Amino acid sequence: MLSDAHWMRLEPLIEACRPKGKTPPQDLRRTISAIVWRHQNGAKWRAIPADLGPWSRAAQMFIRWAHLGVRERLLLLGQERGVQLGMTFLDGTSIRAHHKAAGAEKRGPPARRAMRVRRWAARVAATAPRPA
Repeated sequence: MLSDAHWMRLEPLIEACRPKGKTPPQDLRRTISAIVWRHQNGAKWRAIPADLGPWSRAAQMFIRWAHLGVRERLLLLGQERGVQLGMTFLDGTSIRAHHKAAGAEKRGPPARRAMRVRRWAARVAATAPRPA
């Protein structure tokens, strides 16, 4: 969970940036804590502990706010008010490579594969022992 000191500094920034809807978000502090926990641990959304609220609420809020540009506005507002940002490192273990980058077989169109099979069948037939 976010400490009281962290929440006291973060809440006015979030309130200034968050989209105003018909209903205010339920338990905003707990949901923000769940999002922060997920990103600190590199876990999947479903791995968020139950005491931080439903994982779906945190995921839904994160995705909605990402589409609406709330994170960018929050970052800019924080920089304007002199909030010190920490360093962020991108670890290569969290980046998924394409399956072809891992050495998987490259497949062509089905017609080319069928031709390859026919060629192998012709070679097998040619090298088969002939009955005397």
